[in-house]
Amino acid sequence: MVPETKSMTLEIGGKTVTIETGKYAQSTNGSVTVRCGDTMLFVHAVVSKEPRVGIDFFPLLIDYEERMSAIGRIPGGYNRSEGKASDKAILVSRLIDRPIRPLFPKGYRNDIQIVAQLFSYDQQNQPDTLAMLGASCALMLSGAPFEGPIGAVRVSKDENGNFIANPTHQQAKNSDLDIVVAGTHDSVIMVEAGCNFVTEDDIMNAVEFAQAEIRKQCDAQVEFAKQCEVVKEEFVDPYDTSEIKKIIDETAHDMIFDAYHNFDREYRQNKLEEAKNLVKEKIDALPEDDAIKTMMEETGIDFVAEEFKAAEKKIMRAMILDENVRADGRKPNEVRPIWCEVGVIPRAHGSAVFTRGQTQVLSVATLAGPSMKQELDGVDPQTEKTYMHKYIFPGFSVGEVKPLRGPGRREVGHGNLAERANIPALPSQEEFGYTIRVTSDVLESNGSTSMASTCGSSMALMNAGVPVKCMIGGVAMGMIKEEGREPVVLTDIQGIEDFLGDMDFKVTGNDTGITALQMDMKAKGIPNDTLRRALQQAKEGRLHILGEMRKAITEPGPMSPYAPSISTMTIPVEDIGTVIGPGGKQIRAIIDASGAEIDIQDNGVVTITSNDQEGAEIARKMIRDLTFKPEVGMVLKGKVVRIIPIGAFVELGGGKDGMVHISQICHERIETIEPHVNVGDEVIVKIIKIDEKGRVNLTIKGVSDSEKAQFAESANA
Repeated sequence: MVPETKSMTLEIGGKTVTIETGKYAQSTNGSVTVRCGDTMLFVHAVVSKEPRVGIDFFPLLIDYEERMSAIGRIPGGYNRSEGKASDKAILVSRLIDRPIRPLFPKGYRNDIQIVAQLFSYDQQNQPDTLAMLGASCALMLSGAPFEGPIGAVRVSKDENGNFIANPTHQQAKNSDLDIVVAGTHDSVIMVEAGCNFVTEDDIMNAVEFAQAEIRKQCDAQVEFAKQCEVVKEEFVDPYDTSEIKKIIDETAHDMIFDAYHNFDREYRQNKLEEAKNLVKEKIDALPEDDAIKTMMEETGIDFVAEEFKAAEKKIMRAMILDENVRADGRKPNEVRPIWCEVGVIPRAHGSAVFTRGQTQVLSVATLAGPSMKQELDGVDPQTEKTYMHKYIFPGFSVGEVKPLRGPGRREVGHGNLAERANIPALPSQEEFGYTIRVTSDVLESNGSTSMASTCGSSMALMNAGVPVKCMIGGVAMGMIKEEGREPVVLTDIQGIEDFLGDMDFKVTGNDTGITALQMDMKAKGIPNDTLRRALQQAKEGRLHILGEMRKAITEPGPMSPYAPSISTMTIPVEDIGTVIGPGGKQIRAIIDASGAEIDIQDNGVVTITSNDQEGAEIARKMIRDLTFKPEVGMVLKGKVVRIIPIGAFVELGGGKDGMVHISQICHERIETIEPHVNVGDEVIVKIIKIDEKGRVNLTIKGVSDSEKAQFAESANA
């Protein structure tokens, strides 16, 4: 018997979205099917019955899974299985996580897992915002103490400049704005955007447009939860830490206050460590049966560390709100000292170091031919990338001992942000046919390494000689918000302000426009007027940073002698198979002989990438020879390979010879050939006849001076 289902429908951007529950995955706490067009996801939420023991964080786990069957394909690779999550899937998992995580009460430690599975994809209706909506809906049905719901919408513009909600891939690609906004009924919690030099007003208008769609989604979910008769858990933190707060206040308040009012980072860290030790000694001296000790022993939770952090947070925030001074002595709109340098790695094609305060990133640019583009085996229409950015965050950058492993979700997210930031400034493939990879190694970290990576990447690209349209800079903004007080926006936040603040808002662009945005909130939203103020303050900070970057480099330099050269030639489409050869035999022979990379497009354009001119010329000659077809009127250069009494045979290429009759060598009559032409000579000839047997007749005397000049010009080109 098919179980009873409940469903709701809503309209987003003129398209109907249907959400259904009750039919599948009944062992979960909340499960929904989300469908728009032929894009369909299953989204499940599972909530553990008991809190996890011994942790001091909220254990929320988000997994977004793409099934290649969603687009009717079998995965590539030896095992023909999906394998590890793609970067795109990781980024969608982060999109789901970021607006949901702040909406759980302090002290809630029950494990929650959300699994969003993409089972059908029409490659029109993008699944990421549908997955976010489904995650919120599944949580609403789970009964967990979720302080949502949230809505999520992607916004682009059509050809008339009107906003589109949840655009197709093609609509988003054609727009100068591609922004995802998530939030509650009343406020924005998360923004993620890639832009083509749009203004701050464009961003705010898009956010306000998105909020109307988000409110509709939130209202629909509230009604759906009522329809499903969900009983929501009322969470009250079972642990009373007031005595710990009291001990910290009595023992360490003045030391914490002193630590934050001394603007030396090392002094602050040492003073805070001293204060923590005093608090621990005070608690260690309590009787063994004291309630504080019993509570910490039974739960395995370090409540002292939690409350000490809360005390730090209170003092740091009061400094900013009451004294207008930050933990390092700066005013709210000040940027830390910056210095930059380029060309620091001798053999790299381009390199740059960007240092801002105690954050330092080394970015290295590498150029290669088209064959090195990244092939993407995913469900999205995009199948390849010719610009890649990799972000690397080792433990030593924060003074920690940590094994070096592959990138985690944070690293993938930061790398993607810096990549999106610089893409609008890159030349097209027609203008600059290289594949480009930039790596950003964090050498030291105290806040906003992704923005340092953005700046370092831009300078490294310029140092590599990439003809970028402009320089790109980035800045991270923060916020301190207290009930009943005007929020304070902070420019260029350091680590402690990210850790104890309410917002991490990254903005990248050039002097006139924005190229990427990423905003995350720890508070439960941001007012629009504060967001507008943050955008304006970010522009001022970005302009200052760009000015400091220009002290190191102002325009793209010459390409490194170690960078490969790229040249192109065109062959007839019908000759592509001849150049490739059976099983690729012929093109491998060209690559082996020349050392060059060869890329052949379907339209017959051949790109030759080589680290030396000689190798490139060998490849060009071999391809010309393979595709050579003599035609009457052609002017060519060839080598004399044989002489007979009536003429000279000239090698034309492609295994073909032609004969210059003795009467076509000189304008005057000659009796013998050798005094005028010898074996091994290179001569410029013109084809004057091809007979029915394919024999080629040539002339030397019939090549005019203008034809010789034109040939020389094309050969040099």
